[in-house]
Amino acid sequence: MADRTPGFRAETERLVLRDWQGDADWAAFFRHTNTPAVMEWLGGVMDADHMAIQRSRVENCAARNGHCFWLVEREDDGGHLAGEVLGFCGLKRADAPGSSVTGAMEIGWRFRQDAWGKGYAREAAQAAMDAGFARFGAKEIVALTVIDNRPSWGLMIRLGMKRREDLDYADVRYDPPWRDTIVYSAVRNDGRREDWEKQP
Repeated sequence: MADRTPGFRAETERLVLRDWQGDADWAAFFRHTNTPAVMEWLGGVMDADHMAIQRSRVENCAARNGHCFWLVEREDDGGHLAGEVLGFCGLKRADAPGSSVTGAMEIGWRFRQDAWGKGYAREAAQAAMDAGFARFGAKEIVALTVIDNRPSWGLMIRLGMKRREDLDYADVRYDPPWRDTIVYSAVRNDGRREDWEKQP
């Protein structure tokens, strides 16, 4: 059953996570994130066909599950323009071919390079995890990356997620270095968010 989130919107101190609203959102997202630096560990820069596939996957995921990766915009945080598209962050059901966590609630994020190192990804990911545990009733949330993507799994650790080597798997859609997937997870305890909430 899909977790329905009509008109999803979540606000943090500096960010808004919200549903996509059409072509303009996607154009801004790809303009800022389809770059060599951002896509280094995500299969490389996408051509027009692959951008269309990416958009279709997110939109189909949202239609199927009631939610997926949400657009992330910056609020007016004193010196920056409100409404700037920073990337995406959100929750989906894991569905990669051969995945060891198929059907699990999966968190993912992608942010433009000039947003790195400012805490935006962590702020958005905490909001998404909050929604996963408190709103959608997830018992566990997983996150996936590759071993060489240190910034990605570093964020997973800062979120309080734990390494699950027993769940690592090879994503057959990709060649090395993007093939070998490592897994982190966070588990809800007695209906409450667990260690990730307590991280400094």
